Amino acid sequence: MIRVKDVSVSFGSRILFEGVNLSFDQGNRYGLIGANGAGKSTFMKILVGDFEATTGTVTIAPDLRVGVLRQDHYQYDDFTVLDTVLMGHPELWKVMKERERLYALPEMTEEEGMLVGELESTFADMDGYSAEYFAAELLEGLGIPVEKHNDLMSSMIGGFKLRVLLAQVLFGRPDILLLDEPTNHLDLDTIRWLENFLLAHKGTMVIISHDRHFLNTVCTHMVDVDYKQITMFTGNYDYFVAASTLAREQLLADNARNMDKIAELKEFVARFSANKSKAKQATSRQKQIDKIEIQEVRPSSRVAPYIKFTTQQKLGQQVVSLDGINKSFDDLHVLKDVRLDITGGDKVAVIGVNGIGKTTLLNVMLGELTPDAGTVTWGKSAQPSYFAQDHNEVIPKNTTVYEWLRSFDEQADEQTIRSILGRMLFSKNEVHKSTEVLSGGETARLMLAKMLLLQGNVLILDEPTNHLDLESIDALTTALSEFEGSVIFVSHARQLVTDVANRIVELTPTGVVDFVGSYDEYLAKRDALVNV
Repeated sequence: MIRVKDVSVSFGSRILFEGVNLSFDQGNRYGLIGANGAGKSTFMKILVGDFEATTGTVTIAPDLRVGVLRQDHYQYDDFTVLDTVLMGHPELWKVMKERERLYALPEMTEEEGMLVGELESTFADMDGYSAEYFAAELLEGLGIPVEKHNDLMSSMIGGFKLRVLLAQVLFGRPDILLLDEPTNHLDLDTIRWLENFLLAHKGTMVIISHDRHFLNTVCTHMVDVDYKQITMFTGNYDYFVAASTLAREQLLADNARNMDKIAELKEFVARFSANKSKAKQATSRQKQIDKIEIQEVRPSSRVAPYIKFTTQQKLGQQVVSLDGINKSFDDLHVLKDVRLDITGGDKVAVIGVNGIGKTTLLNVMLGELTPDAGTVTWGKSAQPSYFAQDHNEVIPKNTTVYEWLRSFDEQADEQTIRSILGRMLFSKNEVHKSTEVLSGGETARLMLAKMLLLQGNVLILDEPTNHLDLESIDALTTALSEFEGSVIFVSHARQLVTDVANRIVELTPTGVVDFVGSYDEYLAKRDALVNV
């Protein structure tokens, strides 16, 4: 399907990867993973054809149709949502437009009539008569209701535009799917739908994702960009972690044994090389040394932050109570009579479709927004600390990493600030980096650093995994699971919700569903009710 031969990429003296030889075979689903900056997006661009490798070639069989998820928000602004999806099958779209043109003619010539007959035959062969139904089904599965299907793309907000573009690439039923972060801007239910769709699709896929559960559910192979190499593993993400860890430990153990053997042989050579009676033995030992191979152990690009949340004071039983909360924006009613009592030890995942009001609920809870009706009451011992979804609103551009963090505790000494930043992977001079040039992952880690410094006993997080790599997400998941206080969080990362939450609050158009238990238990109960 896809053959990668001797591919290398370097920028000056910096090598991303070299000598890559891989085969992506029919029907397999490959997760393309690696730390931020390791080169996975560059490798995907090489597969797509948007970037030329320094050396090597990529070959895709010419008779195969390739679908690429492109995140161009504006390319289709003049088209309707439905037409944008239909354009995902260019050959079918061309036939459809020609049919429309011919049928719109006041009258047809004999030649045009014959052409219509040919087009109808081609249209039927392409399943054209069910095309609009299939496109609509994809859109609904991705959370775009029927009433929006004939709206112009220019009227859709960014996250929903990306859903339409995802529907577009899926509609084409390509032989090869190349997807870069397809779960971005999707809620948990829509991600579940996408997982099932991809599992049923027969084509070959290469997928970049930072969603561990998604990779485990969908992928049959992992393609790892690390150590300036790209290596393929059979199995899902969890299998990759176990296999790669074992392989590296084995490599280090083999090297250690070989180093001990070399030291032993060198000692013999040093002692007896001048001894005529043992000179031949010494020469033999030297030859053995020359044959022992110490394999190169390249440094990994993966570095996980060290996250451990502590509290300044113990949290009591009452955390926060919401009584009859209502909130509207003009004619849009977002929160309707919300009543919640969150207590010590609760780890609450707030879920629901995009736009339902999850961020609004957190902001009302924190006093950032004033409710139209109802009250919010915090427990006397509660000390909330907030991770906002929009980093740009929180971190100004006219300061440095160090100064921004220190502004939250002027009494903190330099060692404390540097220690926290070091744990969040800001080392040495990086602490003086301008906040204006920070990447998405760096801003997310800086906001987590703020929470570590403040030591609140109630952690409130709005989509904290956006921009984080898998290692950082795993570290955050472990830290929140082990945290002794309470956690209230919004996230589309299934693994985070599954591993951390012991209570699920779902916002729905008909009200709030409050379930005590894990997310898996909640899904089982909800699915059982649907199937009754």
